Amino acid sequence: MATKLRLQRRGRKNYAFYQIIVADSRAPRDGKYIERIGSYNPNTNPATITLDFDRALYWLQVGAQPTDTVRNILSDEGVLMKKHLLGGVTKGAFDEAEAEKRFETWKNSKLQATQKLKNKDEEAQRAAEKARLDAEKEVNKAKAEALAKKKAETEAANNPVVEETTEEIVEEVVEEVVETVEATETKAEEPKVEEPKAEEPKAETPAADETPAEEPKAE
Repeated sequence: MATKLRLQRRGRKNYAFYQIIVADSRAPRDGKYIERIGSYNPNTNPATITLDFDRALYWLQVGAQPTDTVRNILSDEGVLMKKHLLGGVTKGAFDEAEAEKRFETWKNSKLQATQKLKNKDEEAQRAAEKARLDAEKEVNKAKAEALAKKKAETEAANNPVVEETTEEIVEEVVEEVVETVEATETKAEEPKVEEPKAEEPKAETPAADETPAEEPKAE
């Protein structure tokens, strides 16, 4: 039977991830499969891939055909490179030790290239984040200035400030002093109101026609 390496969809709506399976080419996409050899999650950056390297290499060697997406995954993981090197060993171009040495060299270069891309993406992400923060600071600064201006205008409308010259201020001070002095003088000139004294009771004198009582004469 024709065997294929392909993806089987899993997950929920708008968040799909895939299993890497070995299945009969006649089986439906989400139907029965022979073996599961890994998974692929494109929702992360970079995509998360788990793969059973030896089983994937085995199925390629026995003739299983990968789909385009699975082929790209196997290429990135080095399965196709290892299969190519083992083919050279089978043909007698070099021995297995040389094949392993070449594979390790390729793997290290691949890791370095991947790390460079990852660092570049992180730098770009940091730059974008910095630009976003700077733009947000500028917007906040503009809002703060507009709010301060509006607040100042409101305070100015509620508490209008009258600009006066020095001469006008001096005149106002002189007028206030004169008014204060006049008020003091007016208060001093007001006549004092004497309160009426309470009348003292007068002593009664005997009337003129009244004859004082005769004292008894001594015999």
